[in-house]
Amino acid sequence: MSTTPNIQAILSHLPLFNTMTNEELARIVQHTHERQVNKGEIIFQKDDPSNGFYLVVHGQMKLALPAANGSEKVIEIMNAGQSFGEAVMFMEKPYPVYAQALNDSLLLHIAKAAVFEEIGRDAGFCRKMLAGLSMRLHGLVQDVEAYTLRSSTQRLIGYLMQNDLQSKNGTATVSLPTSKAVIASRLNLTPETFSRILNSLSSQGLISVEGREVTICNVTLLRAYDP
Repeated sequence: MSTTPNIQAILSHLPLFNTMTNEELARIVQHTHERQVNKGEIIFQKDDPSNGFYLVVHGQMKLALPAANGSEKVIEIMNAGQSFGEAVMFMEKPYPVYAQALNDSLLLHIAKAAVFEEIGRDAGFCRKMLAGLSMRLHGLVQDVEAYTLRSSTQRLIGYLMQNDLQSKNGTATVSLPTSKAVIASRLNLTPETFSRILNSLSSQGLISVEGREVTICNVTLLRAYDP
């Protein structure tokens, strides 16, 4: 783990807080706590009560639903600078998912009381919270559309192409941010289907795979590929 950072400095660079004055930030900091978590550690379980929301300073978290057969459905993968838990906090409901660290991570937990107080003080802060929740809802709608209207192969290609590809001579390299099994669950695929599609695209010369590095051999052809 790295040296403990300055909480107020971190908050001041995040979109949700970057227009706040030092005085306003200081009030938030009073109700913010650091939480260092190790890879594999669960920070809350499904149905645990919520009393605030989390910001990822560094590391990576997954939000997932447990299944009766012991498997899971990954709902979201949260990276540095992203937040989670806001919607449940406002609903004052228990968490509908569990959160687990995919890497050693540093989180900030911001108490519900501080958020509600700032919403009462600042309409701009309220609008930012609503904008963040709206973006999350939009993402979930896109997920439903992908699961129902797109094939397994189209979903995987869409995932590869959603990254900011640095194309050079028509090729690009994508570094998978976490394990293939976690990404497969995020795309509503089994690990076996995920691997089969990668192998199929590789055999056609569209991609090559080395560990977590996926090289797109021809960005234009892959984007237009229609299985």
